[in-house]
Amino acid sequence: MARPKNRLTLTLLLSISAFCAALAMPAAAQSVDSDDKKQQQSDQQAEQTIEELQAPLYSAFTERYLLDEVKNLRQQIADARVELTEKIVDKEIDVSSKALTYATDTVTYFFYLIAGASTLLVLIGWNSLRDIKERVGAFANDEIRRITASYEKRLDKLEDELHRKSRHIAQAQEEIELTNEIHSLWLKASQENTPQSKIAIYDQILQLRPDDVEALTYKADAALLLGQAQWATSLANRALEVDPENSHALYQRACAHAESGATEEALRDLQNAIDKADSLRLQAGRDISFESLLQNERFLEMVVLPPDEDGEENS
Repeated sequence: MARPKNRLTLTLLLSISAFCAALAMPAAAQSVDSDDKKQQQSDQQAEQTIEELQAPLYSAFTERYLLDEVKNLRQQIADARVELTEKIVDKEIDVSSKALTYATDTVTYFFYLIAGASTLLVLIGWNSLRDIKERVGAFANDEIRRITASYEKRLDKLEDELHRKSRHIAQAQEEIELTNEIHSLWLKASQENTPQSKIAIYDQILQLRPDDVEALTYKADAALLLGQAQWATSLANRALEVDPENSHALYQRACAHAESGATEEALRDLQNAIDKADSLRLQAGRDISFESLLQNERFLEMVVLPPDEDGEENS
């Protein structure tokens, strides 16, 4: 009679557990829905804050700080590579040393074994000592040659790996030195006041890195300040050949077209630049390169004009 009661009790406990779990599921689902709604509200507030920004969130000091951090990070990566290479080399040399010790011990024990066997064979008269010596010598030479060849291959492989890693380290050091030199040139360019001086520094950067898109676009900007619209167009085209999606290069080419009188090309490039970087609307509304388009309806729809003297935005 005890077994049916135990079964009935177990069935009752399982039913109660299933009922409690069913009651807890709606509460958990409501908690998850509440968290999702809070996250959506937070994302909407962040997007609204970003859209209402009227000025960039960074400054020259911030840019300098970021560049310095990138420089330090690259130096740390190079140091880490050197340290890792040294550890790997030390480990492999240690393994090779242990393997050679093991091989030497094995050959020594093998000689002891052969010597004992030879002595036994001489005692029982199976073969002469000279024959045993020759066979042992030939066998030992073959074994030593085999072991030596094996470790020569391993050492050659290790040497090739060391050469490859040394080349990688040398390339990384050259890249770091090049980056540091370009960084110093950018800082020097930011301190110059005349377009001619800036162009000379941008040329130095392009000599070190001919496909530097930023240097080409900033050089195009300086050319516009000198009134060289055709030159600026050529520089912007070179930058777009390297990076067709660069918004700064599209904007500079739009400025050059506007100053050259190519209205349609200017509006097309400006629209593409704004599509990639919406912050260019305000910059285009204040740029003197687009003064010839201030009466153009398409241009006025694209840009945000600065407020007039009364504090109201121009229409």
